[in-house]
Amino acid sequence: MFQVNENYLKLPGSYLFSTVGKKVKAYSEAHPDKKVIRLGIGDVTQPLVPAIIKAMHEAVDEMGNADTFHGYAPDLGYGFLRETIAREDYEKRGCPIAADEIFISDGAKSDCGNIQEIFSADSRIAVCDPVYPVYVDSNVMAGRTGEYDGENGIWSNVIYMPCTAENGFVPELPKETPDLIYLCIPNNPSGTTLTRDQLKVWVDYANQVGAVILYDAAYEAYISEPDVPHSIFEIPGARTCAIEFRSFSKNAGFTGVRLGFTVIPKDLKSGDITVHSLWARRHGTKFNGAPYIIQKAAMAVYSDEGKAQLKEQVGYYMRNARVIYDGLKEAGYEVYGGINAPYIWLKVPAGMTSWEFFDYLLENANVVGTPGSGFGPSGEGYFRLTAFGTYENTVEAIDRMKKLQK
Repeated sequence: MFQVNENYLKLPGSYLFSTVGKKVKAYSEAHPDKKVIRLGIGDVTQPLVPAIIKAMHEAVDEMGNADTFHGYAPDLGYGFLRETIAREDYEKRGCPIAADEIFISDGAKSDCGNIQEIFSADSRIAVCDPVYPVYVDSNVMAGRTGEYDGENGIWSNVIYMPCTAENGFVPELPKETPDLIYLCIPNNPSGTTLTRDQLKVWVDYANQVGAVILYDAAYEAYISEPDVPHSIFEIPGARTCAIEFRSFSKNAGFTGVRLGFTVIPKDLKSGDITVHSLWARRHGTKFNGAPYIIQKAAMAVYSDEGKAQLKEQVGYYMRNARVIYDGLKEAGYEVYGGINAPYIWLKVPAGMTSWEFFDYLLENANVVGTPGSGFGPSGEGYFRLTAFGTYENTVEAIDRMKKLQK
């Protein structure tokens, strides 16, 4: 009889956002007359900007001509895109990243979940708490996390670094030494960040103890404060201790077309073994390359026209963030985030769990958010709202929530 990977049986029945979706679907089917406003999942609502659409049309036309047709893409990504990323995202910020240290993929989520494959099965992970659940779940699948303590919501072999209002949502260096450190900056779900000096502490620590920082910078386009770095490679020493994940989903609206990239400097080594070479081998074996049409579309992100259009689109979402932040503050909620990220993190009313507040908000205001407990044990008592809705729906949702407080 065949055997399954029993580590999968340790996972909750469904992924956090699948659970949210099922609850909303059940409510909508039972109340078809209700207009439900979804501010739960971080999916964009604005269409691809004209510069990107134009590039995609041109690429489609190329695919219809034998002379310009493209088959399998290079598994590590087309040179034209990698060179552009190296110049625009790194060289212009003073980061010493070369084109051949960039790996194009179908999204940051895939890479964040898959990167753990190239590290030892005995690797100890440290995660901010709360944080994006993929980091822990993918390590559960690999059998690294130990046993689950359901009462406290923790895995026995995971080092949790609480990020709460009491410590300004800034993780403290762990007392136990990890091998892999997941940092999501700006943070999903809390929307909070690290300053340049605060991030340097982590880079110095990782180099000192021989750990690797897995740095998820999916929301860097939303950073507005000058002292918050857009890349970990702006920090001296990061080339020997960090891997960075980037996404086109939130900065360019690619959630439906899928594209991202991972940066692994060749200076990052375990003894004489470069991590870069391991990921290149894994990437080439398990991935056939992102589509040519999508990579050509990504080039438009870096054009003058594309930059201007996307700056306006990011501004649209951040206006939503301000509506949520200011409206909830006015209603008496304790609110965080919304300055350098399109997420608002709020304290749920006293006496409620985060899932109870989810149900209360859905039933009484027909507004959907995400319970904080789904992001880790320190997320209990908090709730996440996303600014990726339409402006009109965002205003209406906050008006409904404000009325509940009266």
